Amino acid sequence: MTTLVLVPGLISDRIVWQPVADAMAGKMPVHHADLTQSSSITAMARGLLATVSGPVIVVGHSMGGRVAMEMARIAPERVRGLVLANTGHRPKRDGEEIKRQHVIDLGHKSMEMLADEWLPPMLDPARVSDKALMAELRAMVLRADADIHERQIRALLGRPDATAYLATITCPVLLIAARQDGWSPIAQHEEIAAAVADSELVVIDGAGHFAPIERPNEVTRAITDWLVRRFGEQNAKAVHS
Repeated sequence: MTTLVLVPGLISDRIVWQPVADAMAGKMPVHHADLTQSSSITAMARGLLATVSGPVIVVGHSMGGRVAMEMARIAPERVRGLVLANTGHRPKRDGEEIKRQHVIDLGHKSMEMLADEWLPPMLDPARVSDKALMAELRAMVLRADADIHERQIRALLGRPDATAYLATITCPVLLIAARQDGWSPIAQHEEIAAAVADSELVVIDGAGHFAPIERPNEVTRAITDWLVRRFGEQNAKAVHS
């Protein structure tokens, strides 16, 4: 049986994909990925492939999308589908280390200060005043620690250049972009969609980089509808029963 593997992004955890997990609960196996121990995107991908047996559909957010693509590169015979939300494909940019080192240092100084600086630009500007949303995301960040944050930043700095292998991904791919995502813009997802053989792109309005949490109903519906259409009757029963 195919397992739905839910992969969060940087200093994020299972709450990112919990609505999708709830929609599929008891209908198909669901695995929440833990990316807290590795400092390499490839190691994260290999670890998940070793942890979960059999065929998988991988749902990744942000850094988790990069892990999902790497899983498809390493084990194309096992990855039946990919959902890539608010993610990217390009390698490290010139000068990126300086900006990343700033947030590493800030996290070691105070995870509270990191959360307060990092989170607002990640959201649709209209949602920053949503106290409940901000509190949920801030609590998520504070469940991590500075060492986890540094390991994941190091993984991002050493990330593979997925542009080199996107054309080899043959499984169905659903891309989810957000209209107000300034970190992973729509154009970035369009580039991925153009490079892979079998892709669809959904744009979520009223959301930024944390679209699965900012607009959980819309994102979950996009994913479950895609599962029904692309993976047949078994998933149709799973989603709608």
